Amino acid sequence: MTSNINAAQKRREQVFDTMVENSIMMIASGEEQIRNHDVEFPFRVQSDFHYLTGLEEPDAVLVLIKRNQENQSKQQSVLFLRPKDVEKEIWQGRRLGVLDAPSTLLIDDAFSIEDFEDEMSDLVEDIETLYFSFAQLSEWSDLLSGWISAQKAKARKGVEAPATLSDADVILHEMRLVKSSDEIELMKQAAQISVQGHLAAMSWVAQSIAKSARLGMAQDFEPVYEYQMQAALEHKFKEQGSARVAFNSIVAGGDNACILHYTENNMHLKAGDLVLVDAGAEYLGYAGDITNTFPVDGRFSEAQRVLYQIVLDAQQAAISAIAPGVHYDEMHKASTRVLTEGLVGLGILDGEISTLLENEAYKPFFMHGTGHWLGRDVHDVGRYKLKGQWRPLEPGMVITVEPGLYISEEVGREHQVDKKYWNIGIRIEDDVLVTYSGHEVLTFGLPRTPEEIERFMKSAAGDEA
Repeated sequence: MTSNINAAQKRREQVFDTMVENSIMMIASGEEQIRNHDVEFPFRVQSDFHYLTGLEEPDAVLVLIKRNQENQSKQQSVLFLRPKDVEKEIWQGRRLGVLDAPSTLLIDDAFSIEDFEDEMSDLVEDIETLYFSFAQLSEWSDLLSGWISAQKAKARKGVEAPATLSDADVILHEMRLVKSSDEIELMKQAAQISVQGHLAAMSWVAQSIAKSARLGMAQDFEPVYEYQMQAALEHKFKEQGSARVAFNSIVAGGDNACILHYTENNMHLKAGDLVLVDAGAEYLGYAGDITNTFPVDGRFSEAQRVLYQIVLDAQQAAISAIAPGVHYDEMHKASTRVLTEGLVGLGILDGEISTLLENEAYKPFFMHGTGHWLGRDVHDVGRYKLKGQWRPLEPGMVITVEPGLYISEEVGREHQVDKKYWNIGIRIEDDVLVTYSGHEVLTFGLPRTPEEIERFMKSAAGDEA
C-alpha cells in the first residue's frame, strides 16, 4: 500500500511538470452503478484516478492546482471524497474520510465531496486552463458552465475566468502508456496469475472428460458447461491473489468461438470441438490478457490442427517483429502475411500474396487487429498513431499479440470453404513487453504447440500411457 501511494505521489509530480501554469486538472474516481433495484455492481475505480491517488473509493475527485502567483503554493493536490459516516459505514463499508486522507495519500488537502461545487467555484478563480477528460465531457459540462459563468460575472472586480479547456487524457494516457519498472513487476504478476488460471481451466476440462470416459460415456459425456470451466479459471485467479478479472471472461466452445466477444458462457462443451478461452486476471490494478484455444477432449482433428498451426505461426511472426523503434503496425503486417499464406495453402484464398494482402482478403476470417496496449485497462490507453503515422514502439510498452482465424458456417458457406473447416474459431494471445534489446513474453508457461497441448491434456487427465 505504501509503495503504491508513493508511486502515485511521484506521478502527480510528473503531471504537474506537464501542466501549464495557472491551471487545474480534475480526475474523478467514478460512481457506483445500479445492477438491479437497489443493488450495485461491484465498484471498480477509474484507472486514471487510481494511478494518481491509490484510493479505490467511489464519489471522489482529485484536483491538481498549478498557480504562478507570488505568495501562493505553485502546486497543490486536493482531494474531495466521502466524509466519514458511522451509519453508512455499517451498511456499506469503511471510508477513508477527510481527516485521514492527506496523511494516508500524501496529498496537500482534503474536503468532503458534498462541498465540491462550492469549493471549486473559489478554486477556479483566476485559473486560465481547466483540464479534464474529454471522454467525460457530458459529466463535467454543467459544472464547468456554472464555474466559468460565475467567474465571468466577477470580471469588473479583475477576476479572470478560465479561457481554455484541455483534455487531461493527452497528458495522463501518454504517461500510462510507458510503464515504470514497478508497474512492469505488477504486470508480470498479473500475467503469471492469468497463466495459472488458464492451466487450471485446461486441467479441469481434461479431468472432467476423463471422468466421464471412465464411466463409459466417452462419446456422450455428462454435460460440462462453459461457465463451469469459467469457474475453475476464475477460482485459480483469486487463489493466486487476483481480486477480480480484468474483463468478462470468454469461454467459447465450438462455433461460439466465432463470436469475438462471446460472454454468455452457458453452452455444453462437446467432445471433438475446440474451446477458446480469452481471460485475464487483474492484479493491484493491472490487467493480464490471454487467449488459449485447445481441443475439449485433448485431441486436435486434422482440420483443427492445421488451422491452429497457421495462427500460432502468425503469432510467433508478430512477436518476433516487436522491438524498440519498430512501428506498431509491423506486427499486424507480419501476422496477416502468415495468415494469408496459410489460407492460400489450404485453398481457402486464391491469388498472389501481395495482392491478397493489399485487398485485405483475409478479413472475412480475421477481422480484428493483431493486438492492443495493455496496462491498467485491458484495452489500455495511449495513442496508436502520432501525427497520422503509426508510432514506434518504446521500452516499457506492453502489447497483446492475438491473431486468429474464425470460420463460422455462414462465412464458410459464403466463401465456399471446405466444410471440414466450418465452425472453427481459433485465437492465440500473449502479453509482450517491449524491452531495450527487443521484447519479453510475460505470459510464458502455457503449452502452445498442438503437440504440447495434447501432452498437457493427456497428463492432466491422468493418462500417462
